[in-house]
Amino acid sequence: MYTDFVTIFIFLIVGLFMVPLMMGVGRLLRPNHPDEKKLSTYECGELTVGPSWVQFNLRFYLIGILFLIFDVEVAVMFPIAVVFKKWVAAGTGIFIFLEIFIFIGILLLGFIYAWMKGDLAWIKPARKM
Repeated sequence: MYTDFVTIFIFLIVGLFMVPLMMGVGRLLRPNHPDEKKLSTYECGELTVGPSWVQFNLRFYLIGILFLIFDVEVAVMFPIAVVFKKWVAAGTGIFIFLEIFIFIGILLLGFIYAWMKGDLAWIKPARKM
């Protein structure tokens, strides 16, 4: 039984060692000549306008995280939907359906929490100081 996982284990070990190895080889082979022009902000040949660091509103981060959560949910649900008919034939359909229902319910609770907190509102009133 454990011999089935040897291939996966070897793949993980090689993958973990390959990343630092490639980064180390790249560091050894690349030229390193920093100067002021190389470290300055470049805007496609135009004169630089403002600082190079721009602060984004945190609502973009929250919308992105919510998108990722529900995108991963869809990615998890597709394989389950494909195999669900076999599970029903095997007699475990009700149990799997309850697991899916609980999974979606937990995600919906998080979505409702973010909605009730007002984090999904795009236009928010300014805070009073």
